[in-house]
Amino acid sequence: MTMNKQWVLASRPTGEPTPENWRLVESPVPPLADGQVLVRHHFLSLDPYMRGRMNEGRSYAQPQPLDAVMIGGTVGEVIESRHEKFAAGDHVVGMGGWQQYAVVDGGAAGMLRKVDTTRVPMSAYLGTVGMPGVTAWVGLTEIIAPKAGETVVVSAASGAVGGVVGQLAKARGCRAVGIAGGRDKCTYVVDELGFDACIDYKAHPDAKSLNAALKAAAPQGIDGYFENVGGRILDAVMLRMNAFGRIAFCGMIAGYNGEPIPMANPSLILVSRLKLQGFIVSEHMPLWPKALDELGAGVATRRLKYRETVAAGIESAPEAFLGLLKGRNFGKQLVKLT
Repeated sequence: MTMNKQWVLASRPTGEPTPENWRLVESPVPPLADGQVLVRHHFLSLDPYMRGRMNEGRSYAQPQPLDAVMIGGTVGEVIESRHEKFAAGDHVVGMGGWQQYAVVDGGAAGMLRKVDTTRVPMSAYLGTVGMPGVTAWVGLTEIIAPKAGETVVVSAASGAVGGVVGQLAKARGCRAVGIAGGRDKCTYVVDELGFDACIDYKAHPDAKSLNAALKAAAPQGIDGYFENVGGRILDAVMLRMNAFGRIAFCGMIAGYNGEPIPMANPSLILVSRLKLQGFIVSEHMPLWPKALDELGAGVATRRLKYRETVAAGIESAPEAFLGLLKGRNFGKQLVKLT
């Protein structure tokens, strides 16, 4: 009998989450019914959106249920199949959650997608060629819609989403400016990902210093901004936005623990005639095939570069996730389960 280790949400956090908010349980993998598929997960994706799902309040998605397997993207291998579309040995990506195995309805729309690991590494389907990459693609191409010669700024630029935003902007003839935390991350963003500049926000603790750094990095102003953070970084960017600039709101990690995120100069929205739009990538499913084609080709030909931080074993998931929220990861945060 195969045993399955699973992390379930044991309680909702008040303020910052702690390891005690999860509970590790173990149970046997049930036998398959007709139409079901058994997947052994090789990698689990950890992403900032999970923090919002831990809360009970109003959001764009239903809260993570208590005492249920924590939500999360996974990639792995079909071990057994009783569905005609899948066979043992197929590599598949899905939302298997924080567990080693998942029994999935093979006929349910969007639950499992076969992936080709001959040219794209399996783990990349949870990063650059997965939800984070598509998030970057949708926010950049559909909301910011940059033109060659414009300046695009992205916060959390060394992360799984931000790194792709800048590289796609460069491919479209734009000046790409990143904002990241720490000298090493900024060096990586410029030297490896090819951004034109990167600002270490930790080196600019006050508004005047951060504004000066943005002015130096974006001397022609900012036409598009991909927002992952919020707070004082958003305030500084707003001061440098050009008329008719576009801001794609992907994440607001500065307020994930319930902190208020006031905007210092909301009048700039009117003065600069800015377009501000929040988006959820799962609401843009018709765009996924086009995005994945470009992203997959970019990774296969090594034009799109990325970095991964990999924690070992299912037991490491909570601590790795808490580290992600603190910015301790470098690039895409994964947990290796095999």
